[in-house]
Amino acid sequence: MFRRSLQSCPPYLPAVAKKTPLRNPNKIKAPRQSIRRGLNYLYWRTVRLQGRPEPIARGLACGIFAGLFPFFGLQTLLGVLLAVVFRGNKIVAAAATWVSNPFTYIPIYAFNFHVGQMLLNQHELTNVSLQSWEEVKELGTEILFPLFVGCFAVASVVSIFSYFMGLRLIDHLRNSYKLRQRRRLMRKHYSER
Repeated sequence: MFRRSLQSCPPYLPAVAKKTPLRNPNKIKAPRQSIRRGLNYLYWRTVRLQGRPEPIARGLACGIFAGLFPFFGLQTLLGVLLAVVFRGNKIVAAAATWVSNPFTYIPIYAFNFHVGQMLLNQHELTNVSLQSWEEVKELGTEILFPLFVGCFAVASVVSIFSYFMGLRLIDHLRNSYKLRQRRRLMRKHYSER
């Protein structure tokens, strides 16, 4: 009897670990493909945003306005607060502040500084010597005031422009999406006949 029970039960063998490859070749993608995939994702997220185009465009304008100021770390908060005040889309406002990022800080703020100098009629270039921290502190107001004037002027113009361009872009994307949906339904309808 004991022998029969042993024969009916399979012997216990420890599980053998399967060899897994270190890298899955299907998951490795070229950088160009991943950029294209990211842009495709952003396109579909924009098309499928809920709400009317006006609040979305206001959120875009508020985010770009906040993104053009040199408040590092506070740009997103400022963009969301402006979106609350102007009743814009807060998610779009937070995303639009990335118009200024570590790759675009220097060109944006150099341009804003020169615009501020032109608006304040300061045509002489400020010589900044980084040899002494005291010299930089003394020139602080000479640099910051034209920078903030230029930031305000450029951000105002760009945010108004981005509001109207955002309205047109959102309408265009949604209309093209609806048109594609109609074409797909028509093809499906005619293929079933």
